[in-house]
Amino acid sequence: MLTRIEQAQEKWGGIHKLIDTWLEERKTLLVQYCKLAALPPFERTSNALPGYEDIEAFCETLMDYASTGHFELYDKILGECEQNADNEQWISEVTEKIKATTDTALSFNDSYAELNDEQEMQDFVKNLTLLGEKLEERFELEDMLLDRIKKPVN
Repeated sequence: MLTRIEQAQEKWGGIHKLIDTWLEERKTLLVQYCKLAALPPFERTSNALPGYEDIEAFCETLMDYASTGHFELYDKILGECEQNADNEQWISEVTEKIKATTDTALSFNDSYAELNDEQEMQDFVKNLTLLGEKLEERFELEDMLLDRIKKPVN
């Protein structure tokens, strides 16, 4: 996924400062995800779960990323896409799929953003894996939207 993010930065970087910031936030989110999931280069020597502080920081970044997309960027991207009936239908379908990934992110955040010592972490790995799958799907969908931009976002 990190390679795809770097490709996205190469492809759309410099179009608009907001897109640059958002793609950098995507990269930060992915690095934090890899750290939580103990993916290379963040492998842990034991099967211990990540620390609460790391989980909470990840949840903050996750919500910031989702919010930036929904409340700042998607409207700008959609405004820059070629307007025709086929494109509008496609855009509607893609944005609905993105909203579904947001539901998974919100659920994860609701479960883990404010942890305490007694909180059950039994399903953490399963939920983190599901979130990772949804993030990958979301990044693909967002990239498809960016591909439809006909001119730089102002």
